[in-house]
Amino acid sequence: RTMAEEHQRYVVGIDQGTTATKAFRLFNDGEFEPICAFEHQQFHPQPGWVEHDADELLANVHQCLDYAHRVEGLGLCNQGETVVAWNADTGEPVYRAIVWQDSRTQADVERLKADGAEALSLERAGLPLDPYFSASKLAWLLREVPQAKALAARGRLRLGTSDSFFIDRLTGTYATDITTASRTGLMNLATGQWDAELCRLFGVPIELLAPIVPNVHDFGVVERVHAPLGASAVDQQAALFGHGCHARGRLKITFGTGAFALAVSGDAPVRTTGGLLPTVAWRIGRDTTYAVDGGVYNAASALNWVKSLGLFRSTPELSRFDGPSALERGLVFVPALSGLACPYWDRSAAGAWIGIGLDTTREDLVRAALEGVALRSAQAVAALDAAVPVTGPVSVDGGLVLSRYFVDFLARALGREVIVPSSPDLTGLGICQLAFVGAGMGPVATLPDVAPPDRVVTPEAPLSAEQRARFADGVERVRGWRA
Repeated sequence: RTMAEEHQRYVVGIDQGTTATKAFRLFNDGEFEPICAFEHQQFHPQPGWVEHDADELLANVHQCLDYAHRVEGLGLCNQGETVVAWNADTGEPVYRAIVWQDSRTQADVERLKADGAEALSLERAGLPLDPYFSASKLAWLLREVPQAKALAARGRLRLGTSDSFFIDRLTGTYATDITTASRTGLMNLATGQWDAELCRLFGVPIELLAPIVPNVHDFGVVERVHAPLGASAVDQQAALFGHGCHARGRLKITFGTGAFALAVSGDAPVRTTGGLLPTVAWRIGRDTTYAVDGGVYNAASALNWVKSLGLFRSTPELSRFDGPSALERGLVFVPALSGLACPYWDRSAAGAWIGIGLDTTREDLVRAALEGVALRSAQAVAALDAAVPVTGPVSVDGGLVLSRYFVDFLARALGREVIVPSSPDLTGLGICQLAFVGAGMGPVATLPDVAPPDRVVTPEAPLSAEQRARFADGVERVRGWRA
């Protein structure tokens, strides 16, 4: 190849996310660029229900592939706990995709908890019982969708997380990657395989589930572009990889629909009692790297809700605040609009502003909302640090980091240096890097650093113990509100 032809060697990574499907390109010389993005419809048929049209998601993946000309290899990352049921013969979904945010199975989960089943889930899967994870949603599809039940009886149902649906439809291979499987509540974290007892607990026949494979794997050829799919991962694990968090104790937070803090824990899972989630970070070849996850249900979704109330109109407004913080002035926002995740796992909690007075302005409310997301994230990081001591600065990405005020306050809430990488698309970068390895273009050690720091924020005045206690008190006040 000539030097010009060498530059044209590239992989494409597709990030099928909660609100949009995006594609990115990584060249062998380290150049990284976004290609396209397509939003999809959100369905809320009942309170607490969140659904996507699985065919629409697949169509958007196909549109992204149309930009992958002469590509060396492909990577795909997914929403995580979102599930699909489809006909093995036709590929047709039998119901909409049930999204990770969906809480329709709360009553089912509570019954399992009352029966003492959470101990088994924590022991085998490393996960608490919560509608967030896939297992109870998969059981709901089998129980409530007649076509799913009929196909299962004939052995013609395919049932799993959205990655397995996409991979099946793109390549004809029925498989799921180990990071996604580790988020279902059905995988044994120690063995990296489906656990028969967990499957019986939820009523999900193990034979319906896709085989579990490494993240870098030969998934087959995507005929639409005549290129191999060589990598698949959960979006947050892909982001962890893209942040360059490869060593134990390195931590990143992605501020998307929710806030997702992950810290690398090394070559063995770390079991904790602090409401954290041990998970698989990635498996490449025979080497498995584990992480600890501390999630917050509402981040950008909380600010989007605040925006829908007319309290602000555009992102630049989220950096224009003067004077003491809302917290310092006694105003707290708890972003528990979908309940509280790590370390509480309390779906009965509700969102709230606390401390509103006649002098409270809309700017105050917006500012408190930003601070609330930062403070909840700091609670998750504190729990992570107790389990796996965090080393070095915290790397952050996602839409909210466009707010300088948010990042500055986050550094204060964490009491740590915060790095904003130059690329906002770390999930896309991570899946491209995994696809790069999967395409045989080089090992992990040779991956170029394409996201140097854009901003490094050192906390000038970390929050006091009294200020942290004020927010913690607000969190306690909203717990059990929906019970």
